[in-house]
Amino acid sequence: MSQSGRDARQRAVVLDTETTGLDPATGDRVIEVAAIELVNLMPTGATYHTLIDPERDVPPESTKVHGFTAEMLKGQPKFAEIAEGMLGFIGDSAIIAHNAPFDFGFLDAELVRAGHPPLDRARMVDSLALAKQRYPGMPNNLDALCRRLGIDNSMRTSHNALLDVKLLAQVYLELMGGRQPGFVLALNIGGGTRALAGLDRPRTPRLVTPSEEELAAHAAFLKKVKDPLWLQPPFAAGTP
Repeated sequence: MSQSGRDARQRAVVLDTETTGLDPATGDRVIEVAAIELVNLMPTGATYHTLIDPERDVPPESTKVHGFTAEMLKGQPKFAEIAEGMLGFIGDSAIIAHNAPFDFGFLDAELVRAGHPPLDRARMVDSLALAKQRYPGMPNNLDALCRRLGIDNSMRTSHNALLDVKLLAQVYLELMGGRQPGFVLALNIGGGTRALAGLDRPRTPRLVTPSEEELAAHAAFLKKVKDPLWLQPPFAAGTP
């Protein structure tokens, strides 16, 4: 399915993960998951966020990226303990992520390890692929997109999944056409429009008849108009 093929009126979630490294096949694990809900391309305020004990060390080079150490993550729930809650929040919605195959690969490895099926790739929406289509040959990481689209990312001093999904939601909205489509669709979330009280009653036409003085004043005004259009063909009365 193409990235733009999904119905924009559907619920979607913007998702991000932080990990101990770059490859789940070599034993790297998920340490943070964050997601926010979109309806009609607009955030609803519903969020999901958890830290996770990866049950292994966190290499120093990874800590430099996201700021987490193994010691900081001790005592957090294991992935198997948060899987049901995460899947419940995601539901069957489209899943938007930046470089989505990376996040899906890690989540699939964790889900299978915990006894769950992998995520359906048909639900994957890769905002990085969308950005590359719109800005070919340009840097399209999250920071670069925020700068290009005028989104304030000054608080992003390190990779943080919850902050990143909030920024990514704004980036995705811009990539999908900006704020106007989301605003118009958001008007429909609460149902149809309602008429103001009293204005939906049947109205009786009211005939207004000008007085002799008003007619005379109008005729005098018209005489001051030079070559009026209504006296020119084909508007003049009697013109074939």
